[in-house]
Amino acid sequence: MENDLRVQTRGLVDKNPNKHNRRSIRLRGFDYSSVGAYFVTICTHKHKCVFGEVINSQMVLNDAGMMVQEVWDQIRGNYTGVETDEFVIMPNHIHGIIVLVGAAPRGRPDGYHACAENEYGATGQPQGVAPTLSLPDVVLRFKTMTTKRYADSVKEYGWPSFPGKLWQRNYYEHIIRNEIEWKHLREYIINNPVKWECDRNHPSVWEHTW
Repeated sequence: MENDLRVQTRGLVDKNPNKHNRRSIRLRGFDYSSVGAYFVTICTHKHKCVFGEVINSQMVLNDAGMMVQEVWDQIRGNYTGVETDEFVIMPNHIHGIIVLVGAAPRGRPDGYHACAENEYGATGQPQGVAPTLSLPDVVLRFKTMTTKRYADSVKEYGWPSFPGKLWQRNYYEHIIRNEIEWKHLREYIINNPVKWECDRNHPSVWEHTW
């Protein structure tokens, strides 16, 4: 499974910062607002390690990492029709499963139940309105919120500043098509800290790139 994921994620990041012809990693013609489950990977800009460190095969979050976890946990409460599943924060990237609901998505594991519609929290949206969010919408809001909170904490608490922007412009997504894929991807997410030393996002891979 790990090898499969490595193959699938080729093209996720561009090691040449001067290259302008970026290839789209979205699936042409696919409706990303459609009901279903998606595995996503989002990397920090220039793969900077800003969320903590892996110690004895366990991810130890710093304040920034805990902030990112909090924002992820709030997704399902802030946005009607959006659920979250397994999630992990690594020093310079995150992996997670986002579920767009409205009807039971095929491939959802037994025992998974979508929450009832929630009223909006501090999102600026009127209560009772249920917009249809696409996967890019959800990812953009996650990036925007975490970036704002991080920037505010740089000023207020002296967090280390990030280089220009917190996240890479692009992200990787994989449409989860069945229960077997869902199970394997959950395991991949859970085991990510254990395999950090050989992870393609490890600093040893990127330290001479930029």
